[in-house]
Amino acid sequence: METLKTRSHLAPLMTEKRWAIPIAMSSFVFAFLVITSLNIGSTMNSFFSASSSFNRTSPVFVESKLSSEPPLPRFAYLVSGSKGDLDRLWRTVRSLYHPRNLYILHLDLESPVEERDELVYRVGNDTIFAVVQNVFVISKANMVTYRGPTMVANTLHACAILLKKSKDWDWFINLSASDYPLVTQDDLIHTFSSLPRNLSFIEHTSRLGWKESKRAKPLIIDPGLYKSKKSDVFWITEKRETPTAFKLFTGSAWMVLSREFVEYCVWGWDNLPRTLLMYYTNFISSPEGYFQTVICNAPEYIPTAVNHDLHYIAWDVPPKQHPHTLSVADAPRMINANVPFARKFNRDDPVLDKIDAELLGGRRNYSFVYGGWCEGGGGACSKVGDVNKLQPGPGAQRLAKLMNRIVWSKAFVSNQCR
Repeated sequence: METLKTRSHLAPLMTEKRWAIPIAMSSFVFAFLVITSLNIGSTMNSFFSASSSFNRTSPVFVESKLSSEPPLPRFAYLVSGSKGDLDRLWRTVRSLYHPRNLYILHLDLESPVEERDELVYRVGNDTIFAVVQNVFVISKANMVTYRGPTMVANTLHACAILLKKSKDWDWFINLSASDYPLVTQDDLIHTFSSLPRNLSFIEHTSRLGWKESKRAKPLIIDPGLYKSKKSDVFWITEKRETPTAFKLFTGSAWMVLSREFVEYCVWGWDNLPRTLLMYYTNFISSPEGYFQTVICNAPEYIPTAVNHDLHYIAWDVPPKQHPHTLSVADAPRMINANVPFARKFNRDDPVLDKIDAELLGGRRNYSFVYGGWCEGGGGACSKVGDVNKLQPGPGAQRLAKLMNRIVWSKAFVSNQCR
């Protein structure tokens, strides 16, 4: 009996011992899970804290990226001339020079071979041109008739060369040897750095007036297309009607075109530029209508057209084929126009010396216009320094006034392709 009592007394103890181990293990596991969860929570809190910190700093990084200024613009120039224009063209080119830009020079086929060879020699032996290598001469000269389509063909030829040389430019500018700048290139680059790169400055109107009967309907032939010696265009007796497949526009032959629009004119992926080129082959004074009609019949480019040629040009009354030749008496009006270019000038006219002295930083003897890129003693620009360094002057202030009037105003849209 005693044994039975002892066994009955020990049974609860053994049962308690059997449950003690699982309970202890459960407690240990629970404690482990609690501690682990606390550590995980701390780790997760640390992770989310880091993530939220990253998210807070990311917009600052993006904003700094967005606020960074775009690279300074580059201009691609065509400067062309004819017989007797060598020295005048050379003076104009050097007044326009900046290492950031590209330059195509062309003396047409009417120029003596000696003049064309001399131009090649001067470019090749200019120290700055040789270092930077951004000035090129069209060695195989084109015949150019101002009133005929050969001038358009020559312009497109230069555009194609520039696109082949580089696509790292923003605007194409066509000038002649009788043009001259009224601002420095630092002024021009500084002003255009704040403009949308797809804008094209091209004077245009659809109100043809007398030009409809005198230019749109007559048919002409330009001998420059097939002759090696220059001669005037001639008319054929039959006339044609005003086109209905597209709308005609007219304006100035001098313009500043965006690279995007130049590519469209050269490549013509929807065939409009080629169609209009064929049409203007028999059009009198086609340089004053071809590009205007292309841009105003291409819906994607109409919103980019600024109705201004950025030139000061004085026309006689009534207007003649060529504008009034500018002189010192015209200087106040030129300056007050706030434009970057003027035409046309006689060779070495005193007004050019006045422009050099008062608007182009005291430039003398066909030297370069002093700018931020220049290095060398005596302000001679004998070495190329930092091409991204600009020193804009009063010319930039005048240009800003012009842009406020023609770009940053209601006139921009209201004057497009009307």
